[in-house]
Amino acid sequence: MPVAAPRPCSHPGCGVLVRDGTGRCAKHPKAAWAKKPTAAKRVTGRKLQRLRAQLFERDPLCAECKRHGRVTLATQRDHIIPLEEGGEDIESNVQGLCADCHDAKSKAERARGVQRAWGHYREP
Repeated sequence: MPVAAPRPCSHPGCGVLVRDGTGRCAKHPKAAWAKKPTAAKRVTGRKLQRLRAQLFERDPLCAECKRHGRVTLATQRDHIIPLEEGGEDIESNVQGLCADCHDAKSKAERARGVQRAWGHYREP
């Protein structure tokens, strides 16, 4: 049976060849994911459904489209300041967005998250 070729360790700046398929050398093990102790409590279930219905009843249009002079129905409940960036799950921090605006905002938030996670690594 063929064996996969060795690959470099996926830790930035490490070039040690790894043969066990984990992607990391013994010096740079990947930490197990764990929820941060400071993570914001998220609203879920029926309470979330009720909050979404109230938001769309109060303001049925996409907030971002409205700022650009477009009229589009909101379909997503979005945190203005993301929970990951210190926002709270309160009424003054939520807005309704259409799927396109929500996707664009989420993509930008993910990019900032990647920058936060990898920003301290420097090229050798």
